[in-house]
Amino acid sequence: MTGGPGPSVPSGAALLDLVAVMDRLRSPGGCPWDAEQTHASLVPYLVEETYEAVEAIESGERDHMAEELGDVLLQVVFHARVAQEDEVAPFDIDDVAAGIAAKLRRRHPHVFGDVVADTPEAVAANWSVIKAAEKAAKGSGAAPPGPLHGIPAGMPPLAKAAAMVTRLDRAGRGDLVDAAAAGSDPGSRLLAVVADVVRRRDDPDAVLRATLRSLSDAAG
Repeated sequence: MTGGPGPSVPSGAALLDLVAVMDRLRSPGGCPWDAEQTHASLVPYLVEETYEAVEAIESGERDHMAEELGDVLLQVVFHARVAQEDEVAPFDIDDVAAGIAAKLRRRHPHVFGDVVADTPEAVAANWSVIKAAEKAAKGSGAAPPGPLHGIPAGMPPLAKAAAMVTRLDRAGRGDLVDAAAAGSDPGSRLLAVVADVVRRRDDPDAVLRATLRSLSDAAG
């Protein structure tokens, strides 16, 4: 990346500056508030900043989007800095970055290896197979995890329903979704709507937020 006349600045250089700033804030003589934070105390900020980033993306305002993505990035760097101080199992931002880079290479053998996957559907199918194999390996010989393994229990219900529909459809078990959505009770009817939206390749949360924004505008 270049910033006009002068020497070229490598992409990612600003990330190193952010890591240095966070280290200064967390170190002795830095910020008392930052120094007392824990992983648990930071969770509400991670959730809040994520929602604010989603709102910025949906607004289409580029400057706002960049700002809010920066706030999300700060949360990752903050957690990594806190983790450095753990006396039992410390890790740092390099461990976090190296881990996700290795995972991306492992799950994209059609890019970094010799596997052929030239459509989004083929990539998604291959991703699921690789992810299932990784989970099984971590289980030390235990039975392979089911298609819903890893979906957070505390995930908001609408997003959780969408994730379950996606996972089950991808695993060839969409019949379970259809059976659960066939009832006349409110929960079944809601699931049927979510499944329809997901299968149209839309995001239920996003389409509902758009409708609620319209309702809010109409109500003044």
